[in-house]
Amino acid sequence: MPDMPGMSESMTAEHGPLLEGPHMRMTALAKSQPGDSARAAVVLTALRASVTRYADYHTALADGFRIFAPRVPQHIYHFTSWRRGFGAIWHFDPAAPTSLLYEKTGDSSYRLVGAMYTAPRTASLEDLDRRIPLSIAQWHVHTNICVPPAGERARWAERDTAGRPVFGPGGSIATQSACNAANGRFIPQIYGWMVHVYPNASDWAAMWGRGDAHGM
Repeated sequence: MPDMPGMSESMTAEHGPLLEGPHMRMTALAKSQPGDSARAAVVLTALRASVTRYADYHTALADGFRIFAPRVPQHIYHFTSWRRGFGAIWHFDPAAPTSLLYEKTGDSSYRLVGAMYTAPRTASLEDLDRRIPLSIAQWHVHTNICVPPAGERARWAERDTAGRPVFGPGGSIATQSACNAANGRFIPQIYGWMVHVYPNASDWAAMWGRGDAHGM
């Protein structure tokens, strides 16, 4: 793994819609199949029931969830259970999302807004579809990332001539050759597949993170 403090800052310092690009690959919306909406509704029902207890973020912390990059200002904070993430490699449990998504409501309080499911990086489209229909949700992975050499954390602050970060998931470098030229380390894919779900959103598409403006 790369220098995680630097990676955390790079992945969370900015937020915007989840869009296909050099650093992100997304599944395409598939043609709807019989039963897809019903399967998705089952996931929503299980998720709503399971996360009610986490309206108080202290309960999430007590259950082993940890805040990803807590000192970096973010629009949405991921409270992640690494135990659940490990379990999600082998089995999909709609009542056990890997991460809980919170908005910060003050200096030290959070409001629960959604959850994130994960799947192994080796998962096929068929595997993802079995978890949540690809006609309903778009899974994403972070790709083509260049990071500074180990021990050179200060280089995370480097900018290109346009003022854009050079390194990280939002960096201007997105190829192995350019990363080599910058004396960086190239990571073709970091982490596995992810999908955000907002079970209490106002419309169906927003519930499944389509047009998501909440970052990672």
